[in-house]
This record gives sequence, structure tokens and C-alpha cells, in this order.
Amino acid sequence: MKALIVDDETHGRAAIRLLVDWQAHGITKVLEAEGCSRAIELVAGEAPQIVITDMRMPGHDGTELMDWLMAHAPHTKVLVVSGHDDFRFVRHAIRCGGSDYILKPVEQAELNEALSKAVAAWHAEERQRRRLTLQAIEVNQMRPHYADKLLTGLVQTPARSVNTLPRLAEELRLPQDAAVCFAAVLSFAHLDEEVLAKYRTKRELLFFTLLNICSEFLIPFGSGIAFRHLGRTDEVVILYWGEPDKLGERLNAINTGFYMALGRRMHFGIGPASPFPQGVSTSYQAARQALWRRSLVHAADYLHYAESSTEILSQALRLTEAEEKLRLIVLSGNPARIAEAAAGWIDEAVQRLPDLTAEQLRNWGRELDWMLGQWLDDRPEDTAGEDPAQADEASVVLPVDELGMLSLPVWKSSFGKRLQAAGRALAPARAHEPENHIIRDIAAYLDAHYADEITLQDISGRFYLSREYISRKFKQEFGVNLSEYLCRLRINQAKLLLLNPRLRLQQVAELVGYQDEKYFGKVFKKLEGITPGEYRKVTTGVSTADHGQTTAIYSHGGPQRRY
Repeated sequence: MKALIVDDETHGRAAIRLLVDWQAHGITKVLEAEGCSRAIELVAGEAPQIVITDMRMPGHDGTELMDWLMAHAPHTKVLVVSGHDDFRFVRHAIRCGGSDYILKPVEQAELNEALSKAVAAWHAEERQRRRLTLQAIEVNQMRPHYADKLLTGLVQTPARSVNTLPRLAEELRLPQDAAVCFAAVLSFAHLDEEVLAKYRTKRELLFFTLLNICSEFLIPFGSGIAFRHLGRTDEVVILYWGEPDKLGERLNAINTGFYMALGRRMHFGIGPASPFPQGVSTSYQAARQALWRRSLVHAADYLHYAESSTEILSQALRLTEAEEKLRLIVLSGNPARIAEAAAGWIDEAVQRLPDLTAEQLRNWGRELDWMLGQWLDDRPEDTAGEDPAQADEASVVLPVDELGMLSLPVWKSSFGKRLQAAGRALAPARAHEPENHIIRDIAAYLDAHYADEITLQDISGRFYLSREYISRKFKQEFGVNLSEYLCRLRINQAKLLLLNPRLRLQQVAELVGYQDEKYFGKVFKKLEGITPGEYRKVTTGVSTADHGQTTAIYSHGGPQRRY
């Protein structure tokens, strides 16, 4: 702490400096000023927590200094030491928040007692200020999620739109006088594999990037707002209430921003103009339909309007019609024949149709999921506790190129890889291979990438097996589900990092895959019984204000092996 003594007499400042036991009060630096002007300079530059001032001084007196402190340094505690028993001065000191008014000649005990109270009051108020600051930080961190929640509700439950509009208008600055609104939708599923691979373990960063770019082209013009649809794992929604004839121009500008950041433009589904807010849900549903019914074959704009979307064609080839043939080829275990069969089916399916939509590819993807699920005896309930995807589209990765159009080579490759993965899972273990070798490969991947943002869906996409199959087999092999395994792995690594006192808890959390230090602390304590800070203190003797904890971990040798 710092203290400032203000007195026009040198011997007055010297007397106070000698009478006070500064160290006992935690004051490490004592400043001096001979008048009000110099005191203001020192307060502005040094920010002392305590000011001890005389009242009657040449030029500007103590009352003016206290007025300035109340306006510019309101948290500063002020002690008045004066030789004038003037009620006017006393009243002014009280009005400006002075901690005490002491008359000269000063008693040492009285001065130290008054200073002790002032220091204690400053510390108490500082703790309160820090608490309020932390609360404000938490509110700001939660605000984007809160906004997403409110806006997701707006497009999901139109019946409540009218009642929630005043609240939305107040908290999110949505207009109450907008007559109509357009909804536009974009989805990660329509990005090519190169971009998705880059952000596979950084999904939050991708959302952050897209939403920031949307906001740059919407909020300054007061023309709309973008948010993350919390009911779907891959979707960004834009609500636009600006000039209707500027909608296309605004979305194209946003797309240019995407290209600058990602090297890709994205496809937008756009709903019709609808009453705001009652019709927002209707426009949103039409926008989603327009996005998924866009052609993947015929080159077109990146903006797809609801009225121009293509219906699903009934003459599409059914994947299940070739199920038995494909199953026999898969059981052969011959990669070349599997790849040939996958490519042959795709060529026939494409030739049947004059056009191909994203929705049709999604439907084939669902057929494939069902078919492989039957072969591998998948059961949906096996993903309990594994944060399964909330939307059907979450499991869809469209085989598209960098323009978002159909890529036959990518489609044939991914289809073949899924069939080959199913073949490996179905085949009996060879003499030199352990059973569930694929599951052990997954565990090895987790061991090497525990610090990444990993979900069961990410693992499913990487290993070409369903979430249900991976979840069920993983628990059979290791005795815990995949998320529990990953959690334990992260906490054990955190225990090692906590042995280094130079690493802050936030750094430790980030190094093991937790961006939220508070959540990291909760997980640590749940598993270890103590907080990260307490664990560090017990193991290293280094005290910290943070929190956390741990147990055993699972390795490839079985569910109870420790690292």
C-alpha cells in the first residue's frame, strides 16, 4: 500500500512520518506533498490508497483537495490532521467521506488507531470491488450464451415471441418497431473437409470467427443480429430487419469477410420476409429448408432463397436396396473390392437423378447410419453421458469441394472408408491382433490429443464409425465411457502440471483442454476431492488462491490400470 502526507509545513510532515508504524499497517511507500496541487499530481501518478492531509494550507486548502479526491479518486481513504477545530472543516471532511478528523498536536496512539481503521476499511471495500468485478466478468462471459439462448427460443417457440420481444429489445437491442424480418441460415456441414479438419478440435473458435464477422456487417448498421442456434451443433442464424433490397448485398459482404478469414465462402439459406417477431420461426424454417434443398451439382450463387429450393426427388436410389450385396463385400475384408462397390453404387445413384440436393445426400447418410447400425448392433442408448449431437445434421459431413459443391472423389472415398471401418469392426480378431483394436486406436488418439476440444462426434467422424458403436465398445473395453476416460486423462495430466508453481491455474486448465478455469476446478474437485489450488499446496507447499483435484486413470491394459 501507499500513503500520501499533505502539509505545507516540513516539520508537520516529518512528525507524522515518525509517529506512524507504517510497516504494521502494510504501507510500503510514503509520499509527501507541500500543497494541494502537488498532492493531486502524486495521486494521479502514484494512486496512494491513504491520504493524510492538513486542512488550512496556502493557496488551495484541504477542502479543495478532498473535493478533487471525491471526484477523481473516490476509493482513497482520507485522514484529516489539522490544528483548526473548525466545524466547517469537520463537516466538509465528513461530507467528502473522510475517515477521521484528528486535532494537532497529534497523539501517536490516536493516529495509528485511525490509520488502522482507514486501512481496514480500504481492504474491505477493495474485496467488495473485486467481487463485483468478478461478477461482471462472469456476466460478460455468459452474455453471448444468454443471447444465443434467447434468440434460439425466438426461432423455436413463435407463440412466445410477442411476450419476449420487450425483453429481447431491452437486453439485445432488438428493434420493437421492425415490421418484417428475414432469417438466413448457414451450417458447418456445408463446408469442405479441409476447413472442417482445421477446426475439428476448435469448434468454438470457428463459431466465434463466423459470429464476429456477421456482427461487423450487421450491428453498425442496425440491420440485424447473428447468433448460434443452441438446438443444433453446427448452425449460425442471422435475423435481418434492415432494408429488404439490401439483404443480398449485406450477406455477400459477410461472405467476403468469411473468405478473408477462412479462405472459403459459405452457402446461405434465406427465408421469406415475415412479421417480426411472430413470423421469425416461419422464416427460419424456410431458410433451413432452402439451404438443404440447394443443388450440389449445378453451379449457383451462394444465396439460396426459399422460393427457389428444389424438392426431394422420389426416384432417388435407395441405399438399403443394395444392403445385402454391400454387406457381403464388407465381410470379405478386401479394401479394393469395398472401394469399388462404394464407387459403383454412387455412380448409379447419381445417374438416376437430374439434380442432387444436400438434403438427398443427408438422407443417404441417414440410410447408411441405419444400415451400419444394424450390422454392428448399435443401440442409441449407449451414448448416455457422451454429449451426443443434438441435431440430425451434426452427423452429416457433406462430400463437397471448396466451393461447397458435390465432389464425387470425396464422396466415394468417405463412403468407402465407412464401409471398410465397419468391415474391420465386424471381422473376428486375428491371432496377432487384440480384440477391439479399433477402440484401442481411439484410446491412443485420446492419449495424444487430450488437450484438444474433442467430442464423441469428432471421434466418430475421424474413425468412420457411429457414435453408438464407439461408445458401447469403448465402455466394454475400458469400463468407463469415452468422456469419462478423457476427463480422467486430462485431470491426471493437470496433476503433473500443478507441480510447477510457475504455471497459473488458468494456464494449467488450458494446457489440458479446459478453456474455463472455473469448470476445470469443478471437474478436478469432483474427481480428486480437493481443488487444484489445494492439491498444489499439498504436493508442493506452494499456496494459491485457486482451486481443483484427482484419482487413477485408465490405460490400454484395462479399466483399472493406472499411469
